[in-house]
Amino acid sequence: MTSAFPNALMVHTPVHASWLNQVEIYFSVVQRKVVSPNDFTDLAQVRDRLRAFEDRYNATAQPFQWRFTTSDLDDLLARLDRHTADHQEESSVQPTT
Repeated sequence: MTSAFPNALMVHTPVHASWLNQVEIYFSVVQRKVVSPNDFTDLAQVRDRLRAFEDRYNATAQPFQWRFTTSDLDDLLARLDRHTADHQEESSVQPTT
């Protein structure tokens, strides 16, 4: 990626905490608990059920306890650096024919 985009900087974030994953989790809950089974007769029913779910979800939602510390991030980055270095060494070794 660096050769194609020299200005790009790869940043590894904890996959369990990315906003995309949070959105995916929310929509998986909606899929399992709101729109399944798909027994709606019209779009108004879908709208009403989604709105009722939103009200219930917002009333019961609580912040999660963040457990991924800066030391955890340092450890993850060190592991990624080792992994990257190992793969760079492997790719630089010329196969013998």
